[in-house]
Amino acid sequence: MFNTNNSNPNGIATAIGVVSNNTMEKPAPYYHQINHEIEVYEHASTNKLPVLIKGPTGAGKSRFVEYMAHKMGKQLITVSCHEETSSTDLIGRYIIKGAETVWIDGPLTNAMRHGHILYMDEIAEARPDVIVAIHPLTDHRRELFIDKLGETIKAHPDFMLVASFNPGYQKGFKELKPSTRQRFVALSFDYPEAKIEVDILVNESGIDKDTAKKLVNIGKKIRNLTELGLSETVSTRLLVDAAKLIHSGLPKRLSVHVAVAEPLSDEPQTVEAIKDVCDLMI
Repeated sequence: MFNTNNSNPNGIATAIGVVSNNTMEKPAPYYHQINHEIEVYEHASTNKLPVLIKGPTGAGKSRFVEYMAHKMGKQLITVSCHEETSSTDLIGRYIIKGAETVWIDGPLTNAMRHGHILYMDEIAEARPDVIVAIHPLTDHRRELFIDKLGETIKAHPDFMLVASFNPGYQKGFKELKPSTRQRFVALSFDYPEAKIEVDILVNESGIDKDTAKKLVNIGKKIRNLTELGLSETVSTRLLVDAAKLIHSGLPKRLSVHVAVAEPLSDEPQTVEAIKDVCDLMI
């Protein structure tokens, strides 16, 4: 006996890192606008256009999506994409439940049916069949054909597809094709200017402004040290982590060592060089 269960309002699928949260039950996440991204996002939503957010690790891409979901009163479903993420994971599958075979919607189908925001984090990491599956959702069709059900689903008017990726990570190996990128309204994110980054650290950690300034200066200094050959540089996220450790009472130097220097590299000489810079500036 086959049943179709489309009443999966939470869209939980932990095997592919899906998180569903009721944004209305949580306090608004802190976010500092950088360059008209809030206005662009709202207009994209009004016009039912998908949004692609490009930027380095820890630059606030995910926080921005969380903020916009809360601001617009929509439920957010996040999929953390990786090389094993398949279209089946997103669309749904049949499972055995007692004596029955029951269809369970995946996070994509669930978001389409109920008008949620589907956020595909690091979409370039997903398998090619995932990209193929979302193409009909990123143009005027806004529909999904599920061959296992023999059903074509039209997206709910409030459904929105948001994706992000880091164009500098493994450049030339995992990148979005132009035919995919051009289906989105795109926003470029980068690390904020010093004054804004200081405000972020103060609001996120409760740290004093003078210490926040020192941490931001450390971040700027390391970002400019191109001779270190770092594949990823100091993100705002790492600076927030250091600020939280300091605010909780961990010594400043140790906080910066474990939250900034150590995560950036596994090369002992490089780590020591970063620690030296941090010690001089903290």
